[in-house]
Amino acid sequence: MTEYEKKKELVRYRLEQAKETITEAELLIGHSKYRAAVNRIYYGMFYAVSAIGIQYGFATSKHAQLIGWFNKEFQ
Repeated sequence: MTEYEKKKELVRYRLEQAKETITEAELLIGHSKYRAAVNRIYYGMFYAVSAIGIQYGFATSKHAQLIGWFNKEFQ
């Protein structure tokens, strides 16, 4: 597998994580579990922004680093 294919697969995986996590949030909201839903929404966003980072050549598991990078690149 080439580096490009690995990167593409990782982006796909992160986006799938994001979708799955947002679906969990929707279910939680439907059961009035708002605090847990906010947690799932946060992680859904984290996974989606991670996918963007990977696409742009930036990868980290640290939330603060990812948020900082995103703010710097997209503001």
